[in-house]
Amino acid sequence: MEQQNDTLRERLLSRLPQPENLAGFREETAALLAKHEKAHFWEKMPSSVCLVSAFAIVLAEMFWGRKLDVTTTQFLWFWAGLLFFVGAVSDLRYRICRSKVDLLKEVKQVQLQMLELQASLQKDRSPQS
Repeated sequence: MEQQNDTLRERLLSRLPQPENLAGFREETAALLAKHEKAHFWEKMPSSVCLVSAFAIVLAEMFWGRKLDVTTTQFLWFWAGLLFFVGAVSDLRYRICRSKVDLLKEVKQVQLQMLELQASLQKDRSPQS
């Protein structure tokens, strides 16, 4: 069991960037997070459009519903419900992706802190040698 933990530890540590690549890793992380932030703006749009459209249909039916026949009223309520459902699912998808990016941001911050600690430990060890 101890040997498996050591190999797992070594595999995890091998995936981390080395302390000498700290500046490059910092720039790469900033670019990755900026790309995700930009993409999230456009992921929010479909849910917003669907929910606003459903609200507009409901308002239109409330104001002009008496002037419309029963079939048209049912058609409008059907589309309002469908748009609301699609908007809610799209908003849920956006929130899940947003939480993944927030988690990625925290992981990258921890990685940067680990790299900074490793770099400072190497600096401390080098004068003593």
